[in-house]
Order: sequence, then C-alpha cells, then structure tokens
Amino acid sequence: MQLPVRFGKYELTHFLGGGMSRVYKAQDTVLGRTVAVKILTPEGIADADTRTRFLQEAKVSAALVHDHIIRIFDYGEEQGYPFIVMEFLVGADLKGTIRDGKLGDEANMLRIALEGARALQFVHENKLIHRDIKPDNLHVDDKGRVRLMDFGIAKTEDVSLTKTGFQVGTPFYMAPEQVNGDKATERTDVYAYGMVLYEMWAGVRAIQGTTIQSIFAAILHQPIDLTKLREKNAPEALIALVERMTAKDPAVRPGSFPEVIAELERMARALAPADTPTTAMAAPAAEGGISGKKLIMVLVPVVVLLAILATWLTIRQRNRIAGVDKDGTPPPPVHQTETGEMLVVPAGYFLFGNENARVLLPVYYVDTTEVPNEHFNRYLETKGMEVSEERRAADPRLPAVNVTYDEASGFCEWAGKRLPLPMEWEKAARGTEGWDYPWGEMPDTAKANVAGHEGARGAAVPVDSMPETATQYGALHMAGNVWEWVNEKRFPSAPALQSMQAFLDPPPTAEEDWRLAKGGSYAQPIEMTVVFEYLNLPARARLPFVGFRCVWTPDMK
Repeated sequence: MQLPVRFGKYELTHFLGGGMSRVYKAQDTVLGRTVAVKILTPEGIADADTRTRFLQEAKVSAALVHDHIIRIFDYGEEQGYPFIVMEFLVGADLKGTIRDGKLGDEANMLRIALEGARALQFVHENKLIHRDIKPDNLHVDDKGRVRLMDFGIAKTEDVSLTKTGFQVGTPFYMAPEQVNGDKATERTDVYAYGMVLYEMWAGVRAIQGTTIQSIFAAILHQPIDLTKLREKNAPEALIALVERMTAKDPAVRPGSFPEVIAELERMARALAPADTPTTAMAAPAAEGGISGKKLIMVLVPVVVLLAILATWLTIRQRNRIAGVDKDGTPPPPVHQTETGEMLVVPAGYFLFGNENARVLLPVYYVDTTEVPNEHFNRYLETKGMEVSEERRAADPRLPAVNVTYDEASGFCEWAGKRLPLPMEWEKAARGTEGWDYPWGEMPDTAKANVAGHEGARGAAVPVDSMPETATQYGALHMAGNVWEWVNEKRFPSAPALQSMQAFLDPPPTAEEDWRLAKGGSYAQPIEMTVVFEYLNLPARARLPFVGFRCVWTPDMK
C-alpha cells in the first residue's frame, strides 16, 4: 500500500510492522494527535477465530486504564476492516532493550520489573488473564516508563477464544499447564513474567529449542538453568523469586502479583541509599532587592500589555477563520468565477460523520453545481487534451462524468480552485444542523435524482436543475445525480476491491491510489445519498455516475 493513505479519520503515514494485523503510525485528523492504528489483514478477517480474538483485544484493552498499560483511544470497523487505535509509543520493546544492553543498572531493572508487575496486577484485578506475556509485549518508552501491550489472546475467566486442542501463546514463555491444554490462571501469567525476569538479568531466554517439540519438552521436564543468573551477578533474592515463579507446579508459584511486587520492592529498598538527614536553612534577607510593592508596579503594565496582545491575536485568528477583511467586512455570499458561481459556507462548527463529531472549519466557498461538460470541455481544450466525440455531443449542462480523480483535481487547479476535503464537502451538504440529507432527516425521493425518484430518468440531469435539491447554503444535487470526487486517500476494503473488478482493466489492487466519492447518484436508492455515506474508488476509475465539484478559500487569492 502506498503511504500516506486515509483510513477513516486517520491518515496512515508509516508501516510499523505486523503479521495477521498490520500496525501503522498515523495522524488523527480530527484531534490532531499521533497514534498507532492496528488493522486486521484480509487473511485475518477470513479466519473467524482470528477476527474474534482481534475484536476481543479491542474490548479488553479499551477497558484497562492504567499508567503502565497502553492506552486504547478507538476501535471499530472501517471499510470492512476491524481496527484498533492506540497511543503511539516512542522507545523500544523490552526484547530490544535487553538485546541492546539498555536496561541500565540494577535499580533501573528493578523499577522496570515493578512497573510491569503492577500492570499485570491491575489486569488480574479486572478478572483477566493476559496469556501472552513476553519481552515483545512490554514497551519501554523514551523516558523509561513501561507499558504492557497486546491483549490479543487475553481472556476473562468465563470466555474461551481458542480452538479445542490448540493453545495460543509464544512457546518460549508458555507455562506447563498451557502446553498440557489446562485452563490458564493468574499463576500462568506469573510463570511467564518469571521467564521475562530471567531474560532481563541473564540476557538470554530461559528455554532454548529449535522445534516446537523440543521447546515443549523443556517446558514440561527441564528445570531452568539458574547458574546463568548467578554468572550475571543477579541478586540471590531475585534468583529465588524467579525459581518460585517458574516452578512446573502452579501451586508452588506465588499466588498473585502482589506477592511478586512485595519481593521486588524489598530488593529495591535494599539497593536504595540510606536517607541523609538534611537541615533546613533560612534564606538570608535580600540586600538591595526590589520590594513586593515595587515588583507589582513593574509587572502590572507588562501583564496588561500581554492581555491586549493576546486579545488582538485572538481576534485576528477569529477573523482569519471567518474570512473577515482587515476593515471588518464579512465575506461576500457569492464568489464569481469564470467556471461558475460559488456560494459561501460560513466559518463555524458542524456535525461531521455518522457519529456527529463537532468540527470547526474556516470560511470557504463551494461550487453551486457539479462541474458541467461545458466547463470541463473548455479545460481539456485549453490544456491541449483530447475531447472525445461522445463528450462533445453530450448536453453541455450535464455533469462531467467518466473523469478520473487526477483529471478532476487538474480541472479545479486550472480554475483556481481545488477538490473539497470530505469535511468541507459534508458541511456544504448537511449544513450546521447535522441533517442526514441536505433537506433534513427524512429521505425524500422528490428532492433528489435517485433511483425511485418520481419521473427518474435512470441518468444524470442538468447540473442547474431541480432547485428543490438545494442545501442550506444553496448548492444543488449534493444528494443524488452523480457521485462526487473528494480529496481523501483511502484504504480499500475486500468488498471494494471485488466490486471494482468488473469496471477496471487491469483489475484494481490495494496498493494503488484509492480516493473517496460522496453524495450518491441516479443509480442508487435514496438511502445511499445520506451525506456521510461514501464510495471507495481507485483514482484511475472512469465511471458514468461519478463527477465532481470544487471549493475555494479566501487564502487562494
């Protein structure tokens, strides 16, 4: 997939890795923050068990709010792909930190061990078993703080998400009871975390093996080699704790993480230097300094000046967003161009998307109509591009269709405009009331050229027809007639790829450029013209039911 690409309200910018799910660095375009987006692959979607575990991870993770557990901001399904949105962490996983020798001194190692243990205590307090504890799933950020990650196979006490006879988990850290197919308990996580502590101090895994059979045999029958810990000068208290945590018999292990935490805290206290008594010293009186009264007299004018400056900047920013001129003149209601009249969409908040997110947009102008053949043909001629006989013969007032995304974008640029962003298109269509349709909440086939419209032709109608279709701002045919290209990259879903097979040669791929179209067309029922609905299309698609319109902003003068 070519990045950056738009996925819902997230712009995916960098691929971070993955297997059955792929993780991307992304930008939340509504809240303006950097996040990590985890998206299930088509292969994962096809496997019911994988899909179920992925959705379970989203629900489980979102419910856990703790300083040492990765934060989940959002989850759901977009374009047929389940996804999870997480905080973007800077740093490295514990596996890389161990490998690169960046754990620091023993005090820092104990701090890391304690933070991970406290996260797992919180998980267990919420009646969950992680079941896949390993260095890869513990992240150490750039400030040294630990985050527990990846709850893809976590389960509650009464939910099973694995197939009979198949245990999920990373083999090197699996407890003997997991290998035997027994029920996982809190002591199963204690075992795995003991293996993590071993690896932190020894620098190598406690279990070695090159095949599943040899790894499982070692887990079931071979005691871990504690001499490697002693060779690294690990504290005897730590060695004893690891030995108990990794016992083959669950009953021998600590029964809960509070026990593990208590042991680690004792070790940390033993390392801490004795408190040094300190004597409070009174500060000597200032000589020749400025008095409090004089200081206030000096600061007051400065504070007033800063307040005036802040007010001026606020007003200037507000006027910029609203498109108000320096003399206070508001933007005119109409912007005349050589390619048609444009209508003002005032600055302000509106309700965006099917969840009605409150979004602030600056002032802009939108074409009153879809771009007609008359203007698009003039653009092609001016640019020295071929105008087909079919296009010349078409009614000049009909919307220009069979236009690729790049051709639509090129026209808008030539006309001194640009294609609208999804938010701009949607605000122009639904107004400030958050309506589902340009005219209100209820579908009305009398107000749009759609399938089922009384007198419908099963084809596009002139762009300046049907004044009853007008939006709150006066734009026509923003529901029905033809779909309209908007400027947003998309991540194609499996159904979208399949649906475009019959329209394009060669068939589309997920790696090529995909864009968004909005508004529905004459070929769709009225329900498809809901203003927050969309159509996902390859940018190279030429379709008889897809056209476009442009927008313009005052800063484009």
